[in-house]
Amino acid sequence: MFKPLMFALAGLGLSSLATASPLVEGQHYEVLPQTVETRVEEGQIEVTEAFWYGCPHCYNLQQHVTAWYETLGDDVSVVHLPGTMGGDWNKHAAAFYAAEELGITEAVHADFFDAIHQQNRRLTEVDDVADFYSDYGVSEEEARQALGSFAVKSKVNQAHSRLRAMRLMGVPALVIDGRYLVTPSSAGSLSNMPQIADALIEKIREERSDS
Repeated sequence: MFKPLMFALAGLGLSSLATASPLVEGQHYEVLPQTVETRVEEGQIEVTEAFWYGCPHCYNLQQHVTAWYETLGDDVSVVHLPGTMGGDWNKHAAAFYAAEELGITEAVHADFFDAIHQQNRRLTEVDDVADFYSDYGVSEEEARQALGSFAVKSKVNQAHSRLRAMRLMGVPALVIDGRYLVTPSSAGSLSNMPQIADALIEKIREERSDS
């Protein structure tokens, strides 16, 4: 017998209560037209968070996904995918991958969002990003080299190709296992996105256990 997957939606004004709702394709999530190859180890379930540092909705989503990521099982891997729509988007994507090259992503990721949305800093110019990163144990020169490196440019290009393969038209978005797309619109709110993604992760676990 078919058993619909359920996800919890907090009751309005009643955060301690939740109601279970069936997970419906086309209503709560979309199936990508073509499955995109994942970038995680075999057996892992990939959760891709597509974002842009300058996006206020992406910033507001952080309070929900950051806590959620801490609850994910050992069989789930999170991948951050910066948007590459040109202009400031690409500059911020380069900043993200430069931090990755420098080994400071975990330390700067939330602070980069805060600097833009709380301190009104654009962080689009190389000198500004290098100065920002110099507070995280790297020199400004090391940051400049990373920002202009071939490795970072290649990663930005790869991110653009991946976003096109997912046919993402905007951010924020969560893509589960290269197959299922969750957006604020499909989820109904930013806070619902992790809950629906959780149900999709469970769906994938069940599919794998049955195969």
